[in-house]
Amino acid sequence: MKHTWRWFGPVDKVSVEDAAQAGAQGIVSSLHHLSTGSVWPVEEIEKRQREIRAGGLSWDIVESIPISEDIKTGTGEYKAHIAAWQENLRRLKKAGIETICYNFMPVLDWTRTDLRWTTGHGAKTMRFDLIDFIAFDMHILKRDDAAADYQPEQIEKAAERFKAMSQDDIRSISNNVGAGLPGSTEVYSLEELRTHLRRYAGIDAAALQSRLIDFLSEVAPVAEDLGMRLCAHGDDPPWPLLGLPRILSKLDDYERILAAVDVMANGVTFCTGSLGARAANDLPEMIRKLAPRIHFLHLRNVRREDAGTPCSFYEDEHLEGDTDMVAVVAAVLEEEKRRKAEGRADHQIPMRPDHGQEILDDLTRGAQPGYPAIGRLKGLAELRGIERALSHATHGMK
Repeated sequence: MKHTWRWFGPVDKVSVEDAAQAGAQGIVSSLHHLSTGSVWPVEEIEKRQREIRAGGLSWDIVESIPISEDIKTGTGEYKAHIAAWQENLRRLKKAGIETICYNFMPVLDWTRTDLRWTTGHGAKTMRFDLIDFIAFDMHILKRDDAAADYQPEQIEKAAERFKAMSQDDIRSISNNVGAGLPGSTEVYSLEELRTHLRRYAGIDAAALQSRLIDFLSEVAPVAEDLGMRLCAHGDDPPWPLLGLPRILSKLDDYERILAAVDVMANGVTFCTGSLGARAANDLPEMIRKLAPRIHFLHLRNVRREDAGTPCSFYEDEHLEGDTDMVAVVAAVLEEEKRRKAEGRADHQIPMRPDHGQEILDDLTRGAQPGYPAIGRLKGLAELRGIERALSHATHGMK
């Protein structure tokens, strides 16, 4: 695997130099300050590359070129936004960048109710509390028909939880749920969130899936011609939220999209954290089934706090949680070995240690939630250790 590191640009409290010292071999970044649906100026791409090179690394992967709600709903300026997306591919290819991660989650990107929850040993981590989320949906956002999405006992617990919330609690959970893409400064107000939700009235999972296929039918051939790789990140968490459909939550979701636009450029960002929150997902088996089209890996672990789907969960340490990370890395190394035997130029799959708990000096650094320096360094070191051990000649992986 090629070890990469997410960097949010000059505003990031964790520098490129920090990433290099942690053992990263490349950087994952984006132009977060540019508006969704716009064409990225060449000078802005080149500026970001210079900033990364100054720290001793290269910009290897774009995460992400955001996909507008117009594209997801097939309304408004969606055709112009698709054309801009295509042009961005051309410009990034000219700059030497060939791998683009994106997601197709409507309105909300990854969603947590607490961005800095305290673990038993004092670390800070991100958490999704299902009862808190239901309390937000029913009593703070006050979404119409929200009660139809939950069980009676969950509704009762949520009502009790809401009664105990202070105004600070309400503001905190509203900001956490309404946060935009990682790296952006956008936070939806309650009314803005309600407005966005109304845009999806009548759009179910099948309709949203059709929108994704239509989008990929336009952009994947361009990427294929350019020799680029597009990587669809899974839903996080992998179940419907606020009445919005989710369409990349399990194996058959991905298989359907890959078959519908069957070119190598149409691929997968395999996120063990997102997919691992769904108990029925067998991650090593999913890797084996999707292997030829996995272009990027996010390796992290979550601990599910109760049975079933949906559930509460938190971001655990990389080798803890409910995912067998050794089995995951072993499946990845088998795929890399197979690709190398085939002579594929992309036999080395890039990965990044996704998220991480805030520990030690992270607790006072104030970095982007989920993206601490030392917590990710620890995760990367652990993952590299697994990879090195499994790749040793005595294990036959070389």
